[in-house]
Amino acid sequence: MPGTISPLDPSNFQIPWYFRCPISLELMRDPVTVCTGQTYDRASIESWVATGNTTCPVTRAPLSDFTLIPNHTLRRLIQEWCVANRSFGIERIPTPKQPAEPDHVRILLAQAGSGGGGVAARAAAVRRLRALARESEKNRVVMATSETRSALLDIAFEGLGLDSDLDLESESMAVLAMVGLGEPEAEADIAARPDRLNRLSEILLHSSSLEARINAGAVVEVSSAVSSTARSALGETDGIIHGLVRLTEEKSNSRAVRVGIRSIFAMCLLKENRVRAVQAGAAKAVMRKLGEVETERGAAAVELMCRVEGGREAVISGAGGGAEAVKALVKAMAIGRAAEHAAGALVAIVSSSDSLQIEAVKAGAMGQLLLMVQGGFSDRAKRKAQVLLKLLRSAWPSYDSVSDSGGFLLQTY
Repeated sequence: MPGTISPLDPSNFQIPWYFRCPISLELMRDPVTVCTGQTYDRASIESWVATGNTTCPVTRAPLSDFTLIPNHTLRRLIQEWCVANRSFGIERIPTPKQPAEPDHVRILLAQAGSGGGGVAARAAAVRRLRALARESEKNRVVMATSETRSALLDIAFEGLGLDSDLDLESESMAVLAMVGLGEPEAEADIAARPDRLNRLSEILLHSSSLEARINAGAVVEVSSAVSSTARSALGETDGIIHGLVRLTEEKSNSRAVRVGIRSIFAMCLLKENRVRAVQAGAAKAVMRKLGEVETERGAAAVELMCRVEGGREAVISGAGGGAEAVKALVKAMAIGRAAEHAAGALVAIVSSSDSLQIEAVKAGAMGQLLLMVQGGFSDRAKRKAQVLLKLLRSAWPSYDSVSDSGGFLLQTY
């Protein structure tokens, strides 16, 4: 390259055309070849396919196979070129981490299965699966097949509580929580299996291992999230909701609290479970943790439980009184998407109490509600804010002195 080129200005020299992605026209960092023989940067071709395209961008030929084959030779050439031009400010592209191979996942599942040898070796294979799932979203997508999920469920529940299988059981549940469950597995392999439902309850209530309890709670969450049938079966199983409340009440493990709150919310999507949750102490437990972790789902769970008998009173009790409950919910309204659910819960809390309406105004609810109405919130969130504004209007002593815009808003609700 000419000596007059600035070493810190890479825009002054030409990147070889065959190093550029045909889609983005940028230097490829992770070149992959598709079935037509054309090479693209992985991120670009994945985005192309994800938006619904089924043809090769260059040849326009149909992509009969969406497998992406890493082009290691081209990547090494690009890396060598980067190194050769480092004086011009070009940084060497890192060697990309390739997604897990489906065959590798199947081998690990076979090693973790009942024919894979001793319990220690099988548990080691499951831990390798867990490491893969933790490593990247791409790996989790590769692992999120019905075959993998069913195999993991079989491994997790085959021992049904034998001491020798506890590590294997817990690790398998941890992988399931990261990979997720589909509706078919949640219904056929969890909801329709009383032995497995009872085992989840036993772990949640009686396991001495907090890790095992957390992983069991996570399986409850992913099952409840995808299937109303699973929600019903889990809710009807003695001890499961009580076990989730125990997780939520953990004092020294934020992951346990997070899983507890998320699971309670997923369970409360079914109306019958809301009554069970209130009776099990979930409303009190979630309210005590509101604002610490999972504020959005926590506020959503509180809102749902406020809709059933005893829920409002339990929420107030959990907060330490009506004024404290109002303050906590108003504070939650300032936290992103939790605002909608906190406003919905506040409607239930203050609707029959003039004194709590005054507390809400004192806590700054009016300003938050006006922001919700005027800001970029969903129509449903705005409707909840409007309902609450109507409730609080008589409790706002400075109503006559609001700004023109605020006064106009209040007069329209």
